[in-house]
Amino acid sequence: MNTSLSWIKKYVPDLDVSAQEYTDAMTLSGTKVEGFEKLDADLEKIVIGQIEKIERHPDADKLIVCQVNIGTETVQIVTGASNVHEGDKIPVVLDGGSVADGTKIKTGKLRGVESCGMMCSIEELGSTTEFYPEAAEDGIYIFPEDAEVGASAIEALGFNDVVFEYEITSNRVDCYSVIGIAREAAATFQKPFYPPVVEVKGNSEDVNDYVKVTVEDKELCPRYCARMVKNVKIGPSPKWMQRCLAANGIRPINNLVDITNYVMEEFGQPMHAYDMDTIEGQEIIVRRAKKDEKFVTLDGQERVLDDSVLMICDGKKPVGIAGIMGGENSMITENATTVLLEAACFDGVNIRLSSKKVGLRTDASGKFEKGLDPNNAQAAIDRACQLIEEFGCGEVVGGMADVYSKVKEPVRVAFDADKINSLLGTELSKEEMLEYLSRVELKYDESTGEIVAPTFRHDIFRMADLAEEVARFYGYDNIPTTLPKGEATTGKLPFKLRIEQVARDMAEFNGFSQGYCYSFESPKVFDKLLIPENDELRKAIVISNPLGEDFSIMRTISLNGMLTSLGTNYKRRNKDVRLYELGNIYLPKELPLTELPEERMMFTLGMYGAGDFFSMKGVVEEFLDKIGMHKKEEYNPNAGKPFLHPGRQAEIIYDKTVIGYMGEVHPTVAASYGIGEKAYVAVLDIPAILEFATFDRKYEGIAKFPAVSRDISMVVPKEVLAGQIEAVIAQRGGKILENYQLFDIYEGSQIKEGYKSMAYSVTFRAKDRTLEDADVNAAMKKILNGLETLGIELRK
Repeated sequence: MNTSLSWIKKYVPDLDVSAQEYTDAMTLSGTKVEGFEKLDADLEKIVIGQIEKIERHPDADKLIVCQVNIGTETVQIVTGASNVHEGDKIPVVLDGGSVADGTKIKTGKLRGVESCGMMCSIEELGSTTEFYPEAAEDGIYIFPEDAEVGASAIEALGFNDVVFEYEITSNRVDCYSVIGIAREAAATFQKPFYPPVVEVKGNSEDVNDYVKVTVEDKELCPRYCARMVKNVKIGPSPKWMQRCLAANGIRPINNLVDITNYVMEEFGQPMHAYDMDTIEGQEIIVRRAKKDEKFVTLDGQERVLDDSVLMICDGKKPVGIAGIMGGENSMITENATTVLLEAACFDGVNIRLSSKKVGLRTDASGKFEKGLDPNNAQAAIDRACQLIEEFGCGEVVGGMADVYSKVKEPVRVAFDADKINSLLGTELSKEEMLEYLSRVELKYDESTGEIVAPTFRHDIFRMADLAEEVARFYGYDNIPTTLPKGEATTGKLPFKLRIEQVARDMAEFNGFSQGYCYSFESPKVFDKLLIPENDELRKAIVISNPLGEDFSIMRTISLNGMLTSLGTNYKRRNKDVRLYELGNIYLPKELPLTELPEERMMFTLGMYGAGDFFSMKGVVEEFLDKIGMHKKEEYNPNAGKPFLHPGRQAEIIYDKTVIGYMGEVHPTVAASYGIGEKAYVAVLDIPAILEFATFDRKYEGIAKFPAVSRDISMVVPKEVLAGQIEAVIAQRGGKILENYQLFDIYEGSQIKEGYKSMAYSVTFRAKDRTLEDADVNAAMKKILNGLETLGIELRK
């Protein structure tokens, strides 16, 4: 987006700043200026002169000697231009001046005749005949007769201007117009803003008697406005309008086209004009194109369309591609007498896609694709009609054909000064904030406590948007530096992630390396793991668009990936491999799916080489202890896992809840994965563990009283597990029980068949006194009585 400073000053007349001051202030207030160009950067000492006398050069046939009045004196200039005559007013570069390419002009002699300056063409002043169509193609620029002799030629030509280039974000559609930029400039520099006052007289007729507008697709065209102009007089537009367009890089063409271009830049609303004599049936229909429909646009190119492209049609044929370009069959020519003006609002996404499909991007499509305000369409078309009346280039027919399917209402946002101060870290009063907001027409409704955002502000929806408006006009550089506030400053991870982090740390401290396995698996996995046909684990979710059969279901068990990784390492002759994974399994509540499946995080450990069942058991117990699960876990050897060795597996039970399982991999399963030695796995269900885990710790002081130890040597039936013995000791030891430890186990010829020898060291201690033998003996008696119920005998 480009604007000239002179155009902005039409709406902010009190704006008196340098180009650099404007650039810095606008950028800081949120309207980023990429750069600027001074049109008169290299133009110096150029005035309007009038040729009083022309004589032939005595020594050159193609040169003439001119006496030029520059207001203060008459100077002599030698030139080779053939288009100048006595009485012409022309731009003159005086001695010491310079032209657009930086060339300095000095008094000198041409073929022996003194020349005190230079007459200029429009190219030498830094422009072209494209933007100054009245200029001679190859010759000196001639000013109109009313030009003031001696005045600045730079000013008369409009070169005393600055053109700014902006980087406008897509959510600030209002700033793709000169009025929008001027509004921002007025707010930034705290100057009054004077938008154009639009008033259209129109004749006593009604445009709806001349043309009917029908919109078939109201989603793609929410609003279509049309007005008509009779008795059109095509001619050049006023010089001031040509200068505004030229400064913005738009070539002046004629009064009607220039007005539509001017309004497009001024209001940010593209417009189009159709020759009414070419509109068949006196009707405008907005519809989608037909598949493979062909249409010739204004540039003479034939476009092949599809049914996603929106078209403007008359009663029989298309006359324009909506929002992109009109058709050659309805273009305005010098013979046009009645013109139909169009100002519409089209769907931005559709315009962008259509523009790419037809291979044509225009200034109009560039604006439409941002998503325009439908309420701006009427203001723009009325402004165009106002200018037509002012310039006397046509008779505006009264009324407007307007199809507006759904009126866009202003957005209301709750206003809370305290919350805005909290967001910004400021201490501004409510009145100060409202003053900043009022600068950009954000009005306060006292009855509801809301800010009412005009419909042209597409970026105001929530409190944070209001805070941004306050911040940019208060000044980002004025906001004090503060520390962040809120719970986030503690830097804590959520509880679940802290548990997972402990799992990673503990596993890695024990020599395990982390692995990542696919959640997609093959149905053949269940057979490799020896899982029965009717097992719940086989009820897996089938992927609708799988990569292949090997990745066609979501896993219900985490072991396949782990065993595959162990097998790969074994094949590569890696010794003593330890791996772990934290990954989800996916358990459907029913099949086919009616709701999302349950995703459960599993902590899976796998190893082969150094270590055995008890090594893995120690890793599990260390993890549980690290996350505050200090109660004694139990192990049920009747886990019933077909993929584990039947005599070397166990469910892990904590507080009567199964939290996982572990064991040696079944030899058949290990062989199917290519693992040639004993492998061990453990799987812990993280959601089940979260119910018991805690990071709360209670401090206990150093014991002040001595401990008493007793050893128990027992003959135990083989079917009795150490866990059962320890449960009895823990239950019957009472409050004075501090610790117990298995320190010997033996099976051999000295022990009767069907039994084993086990020995425990039991420690007692009281926190408030020194224990006596009677206290310890009573506790030991209870323990021994409990052990007898298990068929255990004291070893003698």
